[in-house]
Amino acid sequence: MAPPCPPPAELAAAIAALKRERKAVILAHYYQDPAIQDVADFIGDSLELSRKAAATDAEVIVFCGVHFMAETAKILSPDKTVLLPDLEAGCTLADACPADGFAAFRAEHPDHIVVSYINCSAAVKAQSDLICTSSNAVDLVNQLPADRPILFAPDQNLGRWVQRQSGRELTLWPGSCIVHETFSEQALLQLKLEHPQAEVLAHPECQQHLLDLADFIGSTSKLLHRAEASPAPSFIVLTEPGILHQMRKAVPGKQFYEVPGADGCSCNACPYMRLNTLEKLWRCLQTMQPEIVMDENLRQRALAPIQKMLEMSR
Repeated sequence: MAPPCPPPAELAAAIAALKRERKAVILAHYYQDPAIQDVADFIGDSLELSRKAAATDAEVIVFCGVHFMAETAKILSPDKTVLLPDLEAGCTLADACPADGFAAFRAEHPDHIVVSYINCSAAVKAQSDLICTSSNAVDLVNQLPADRPILFAPDQNLGRWVQRQSGRELTLWPGSCIVHETFSEQALLQLKLEHPQAEVLAHPECQQHLLDLADFIGSTSKLLHRAEASPAPSFIVLTEPGILHQMRKAVPGKQFYEVPGADGCSCNACPYMRLNTLEKLWRCLQTMQPEIVMDENLRQRALAPIQKMLEMSR
């Protein structure tokens, strides 16, 4: 019979004890609940976290994020046990690009170089020529042969932004992130009126009409660095609000405002990211489940375009 979960006041200490016992490292994406971020060994974007975990001597990786992130950690660390606190922590962007549908889409464009955003399943990565992140997508696309057409998946908003920044025409898979699709333009304009000195920070997964109102566009980590470096006294942030926890810790003297959803709700918090809790984190270390298991052939095929990205990013 499994032991009962410790009371809330003792959870952080209990997680730390289990982590030492299991020789584990805890990764938390920026979009995780602040309580999870505060017990993590590393906090960051998905690829950065997987690379850091691969470089440690930990035997177990607990990825507090969503399923495709834990898969990426397994792709880079096949000899480590990779756990995800809640196996239902999926991603609408990744789920909306199924491997069989993507294969059919690729077959319609056989001459295209396939560039896939890292926010996709291992099965889609395995069908790609090159993986990118929101930080390096423009630079990687700029390095590709000018005479070759490019297929970009699965986020069409990020793809359109890359297209504008690079000047390359991209064939886009029609996917998007529910979090970055929900922001209210009216609420953003109202916040800009109320806080005229605030700088608007936006993730490129946002829709174009919102990016047009931004002062700075970049990946989650780049938004954090901008908040640290900018002389602005306050910021309006167009991305999942979990990042505000790290922003407030990094520059406690500045103010940060999140933008509500189109119907006034706080639906900009990713419901899948928030499925992970401290209780589930403790439980997965206790039971060593749920574990990410991957076919080795699939892992190697998914690894190849990630390695290509790393080579091109040096």
